[in-house]
Amino acid sequence: MELQQMRYVLAVAETNSFTRAAEQCLVVQSALSRQIASLERELGARLFDRTSRHVRITPAGKAFVAAARESLNAVERAVADVAAVTGEVRGRLALGLIPTVAAVDIPDALSRFRDRYPQVQLNIRVGGSEELIEQVIEGRIEVAFLGLPTSARPVGVNARELARDQLVAVVAPDHPLAGEPAVDLARLSTETFIDLPPQSAARAQSDEAFAAAGLSREVAFEVTTADFMMARLVRKGLAIALLPSAFVPHLTGLATIEITDAPMRVEYLIWSGVGRTPAATAFLDLLDLPDRWPARDRRSPRTSSRTRRTERTPHPRQG
Repeated sequence: MELQQMRYVLAVAETNSFTRAAEQCLVVQSALSRQIASLERELGARLFDRTSRHVRITPAGKAFVAAARESLNAVERAVADVAAVTGEVRGRLALGLIPTVAAVDIPDALSRFRDRYPQVQLNIRVGGSEELIEQVIEGRIEVAFLGLPTSARPVGVNARELARDQLVAVVAPDHPLAGEPAVDLARLSTETFIDLPPQSAARAQSDEAFAAAGLSREVAFEVTTADFMMARLVRKGLAIALLPSAFVPHLTGLATIEITDAPMRVEYLIWSGVGRTPAATAFLDLLDLPDRWPARDRRSPRTSSRTRRTERTPHPRQG
């Protein structure tokens, strides 16, 4: 069994596609398929069920992926640790972030990190907070920036609270509310909204606030990321949105209104609780946040892969 075969299997598992996996691994699809087929013969089990339209991982494949990821991470850590002994930081740093992170200037941090550690390969993934927590727990990424409602906190990982921020209403410049200095949730509940998918941490920030106030609202548009597509729909006057006040200045052509009983969100920095690579430690140190990083990582116990990635506490108005 070769390390490259493991990498191919992980790529297919993450993309659910042999074509996209081959592109990601910079290899022709036929070669990737042959290597995985050879590995399946060696293991005596199919790792993927293939049809003309779908690729689905099998139970055997899930078991292999978990072990393969641990093995590859161990190899990469070993190489990086040897380099660190000589005073050189190298290897790979997988970093995750939500689109609306505002507590840290990510481009500036990455620029400084790249200048200081040019031999570290950076892998940046953008996603939702729950997804990023899961990927840190599984070892797919090492460090991530999250945004959660005040009723939730990350579990299964090391976490540092970075900042708290209120959400504001974002409307088109010609919207009737555009000239208002402030508005409350009761008034906003009569509007049509664009928001993130249900059950996402970002959506929960707003849903919980309206529910605690005994209000309902119409979410007519759902998008997967709270960035420029959301801003374009708001700019067209199709709906309004609630976004973190610290993030809104990154958007143009919109009117912002303070909410008197605004929902809150908390930004977190999280990192793996299983140990840090030299690259991850270097990145955390470069952020120069208050207090020292713990000498030994601590994390909440995880009983299974289905453990909730956040712990919920009652909303203040819910008791």
